[in-house]
Amino acid sequence: MESTPPTVRRGLVPLQEYLLQGSIMDGACEVLLHRLRGLCDNSDSPIESFHDYEMVFQISTFATWGNQKLATKAGTPVVRSCIDVSTSNNVVSFLNEMGFRLDFEFVLKGHMFQKGRMKVIVAKVFRLVQQGNPESIEPVSNSHIIELSVIAPAGQESLGDEMKAFAEQLKPNRARPVQTKPCSEFGGSAARVQAVALLQPR
Repeated sequence: MESTPPTVRRGLVPLQEYLLQGSIMDGACEVLLHRLRGLCDNSDSPIESFHDYEMVFQISTFATWGNQKLATKAGTPVVRSCIDVSTSNNVVSFLNEMGFRLDFEFVLKGHMFQKGRMKVIVAKVFRLVQQGNPESIEPVSNSHIIELSVIAPAGQESLGDEMKAFAEQLKPNRARPVQTKPCSEFGGSAARVQAVALLQPR
């Protein structure tokens, strides 16, 4: 008999993130944004923009934790556990005291859309020229990433089919595999979630 997960015993609902990623060349970004504006909710409202500075920390362990093979077959969303917690403004100091060390950092600038409970972002990834200075950045490539994500309680596998159906509407011609690269480009060795499709412009 399986034991009850600790989160359930505490009255918390375990959440999972369903994630589907791809990329598009910079020259076709405006066409994609126009299409998303028509497909997503609140098409009459201005497009929402964001500017995020992300830091990724790791802690040394004697054993490998988690699933090292994040790549899936083309068009299949990655599913991973999601934990949402509040933090204070000294979270970096707290992580360092816990033994975590900064692995890499990057800046993400782009636009965000909502389609029901699905979040869609189109963003440019920038590396930091000077560590710890998010104002000193340069682009990693001449493309934008596209990310579809949904956070929902565990066991809702049908979400994957909904996401794939929506992604099909963003393919003007055809999809071709992405050549993924390690995140050494971001200044670290850890790999980000593998991209699973590339949207090619007309």
